This record gives sequence, structure tokens and C-alpha cells, in this order.
Amino acid sequence: MAEINRKKFKIFSLSANRALAEEIAAFMRVPLGECTTSRFADGEIQVEIGETVRGHHVFVVQPTSRPVNENLMELLVMVDALKRASAKAINLVVPYYGYSRQDRKARARQPITAKLVANMIEAAGATRMITMDLHASQIQGFFDIPIDDFRALPTMAKYFIEKKLEDVVVVAPDHGGATRARNLADYLGAPTAIIDKRRPKPNVAEVMGLIGDVKGKTAIIIDDMVDTAGSLQVGANALADRGAKVVYAACTHPILSGTAVERIENSALMELVTTNTICLGEDKKSYKIKQLSIGYLLAEGIKYILNDQPVSDLFKPMVGIKY
Repeated sequence: MAEINRKKFKIFSLSANRALAEEIAAFMRVPLGECTTSRFADGEIQVEIGETVRGHHVFVVQPTSRPVNENLMELLVMVDALKRASAKAINLVVPYYGYSRQDRKARARQPITAKLVANMIEAAGATRMITMDLHASQIQGFFDIPIDDFRALPTMAKYFIEKKLEDVVVVAPDHGGATRARNLADYLGAPTAIIDKRRPKPNVAEVMGLIGDVKGKTAIIIDDMVDTAGSLQVGANALADRGAKVVYAACTHPILSGTAVERIENSALMELVTTNTICLGEDKKSYKIKQLSIGYLLAEGIKYILNDQPVSDLFKPMVGIKY
């Protein structure tokens, strides 16, 4: 029986990212709990837990990435099963929170779907959420249960520090990403720049200008996610056209929809550095995409939570930890 701070705990994985769950369990030196998911002929989801969870602090690893609705429903069904099986605490490890881009009403009569998802998770019976780089920090306020929003930035900063890049400038892909760029720049001791762009329609970006100097420098574009990679391709090419000698990009969540991988390979990017919050299939892998593991960070976070320690101590470069 696994126990920390006199708290019995178990870790379970659903379908979305079992590889990440296995990494977390390996760092925790515990086996994954027995759990199976199946479908009825009409597509209904059934979850069966193969061992007792009564009185345990349970952690369920399940990013709600593509297919978003399937993975979200799996998670809700699992939470209900754990609640009915008398788990003491139900902690959801959701590295990528689907629907996070629908966090406000941008136009009349639009939903705030990120809040709707929060309501469903709470109604199902979850007692805590662990997320990674939420698209909008106000999403934490959509929940009435504790939320620990972890940061992938220290892991990515460590990677770039160890590459010993010279003449670095950290670039925000738009004005909204300036704070994220500043944070990475502080780690690297580098200046920042901002791409001034507009979106004439969804998933279409046009670069209008550049605030800052990138000529002769190693540029690193930093964002929280890459979806279609249209903005990334346009931004990387614009930096190269303005004299950047090398262009890297970094993001936490590699959604990579549609022809995103093709766009990355056909762009001026040297490399896209991302994390394994989302499991990439073989069709989404590329010689230009480098995935870093956040399994160690999440495992340490679970330990800190069980030990009632502040998780803020984890948000610093983890020099010496292997990926």
C-alpha cells in the first residue's frame, strides 16, 4: 500500500495520455491503479476500477485533449465511479484543460464553456484540480475547489540554458503573451520583443510589425499552445525576414491540429520545444519537434500536495533532472 504523510494514495490513468501517467507513477515508485474503459455499441463510455479506493487520496491523469469531448466524458465518468467507491479525495491531473480558450464572452450570445466544464467537474465530485499553464489564469476562479496551476516554463528554460545559445531574444507572438515572454527572458537573462499581428479571421494571422530588435539574434517565440501552427509559421518567417539568425519556438501544449506539423517543417523554425502534456501520435512527430517531459514535475507536485507543502517551490529551473 502506497502511503505519504500517513495518507494512502493511488494513481490512475485514463485513455488520453497513459505514457505520462506511467512516468508519474515511476517517479512516485508506485504501480498505476487498475482501471479499464470500454464503449457500448452506441458509444457510451463505461469505466471500471479494478481495486479498492476506499479511504484513498486518488490522482487521475487525463488531459482533455483531442478527442476533447470523449476524454472529458471519460474523466467525468471516472470521477463519479471514484466518488461512489468512497475515495477520500479525488484529485484530477489535467495537464491540458480543453475548452480553455472559451474563457469569456468575446461577442454577444457566446458561451463561457471553460466555466461550464468547471461546473461539470465539480458536480461530478472532484475535490482538487492540477493543471499546467492554463490558457487564462481567471479559469482558476471558475472552480470552488482548490486548483494548482503548474508551470512548464522552468523545464523549458532549463532546456534552453543547457543549449548555451548566444545573443538570445525572447519573442511574444502577440501583445497578450508579453508577460510569458518576460518570464522566460528573466530565466535566460535576455531582452524581449513582441510581434504585432492581427487576426482577420479565426486561425489566420497577419504580422503587422515587430516591437524590438531581432537582427543577428537567436529568437525564441514563446506561447502556451500551438494549434494549427499558422500564427507560428507566419511569426517565425517574419523574424527570419527581419534578420534573426536562428528561430526557435516553445510552447506547453502541442495541440497540432490539421496540417500543423507540415507548417512547422516548412517554416523558418529550427525547432519547436514543447512538453508531453498531450500525447503525440506518430503522425504528429517531426524532426523539428522536441518534447520535454513534465512527469517529474507533476510527480513532485503530488508529493508536495500529500505532504501539505507549498507547490510554488517547484517553479524554478530543475538543473540536473534528466528529461
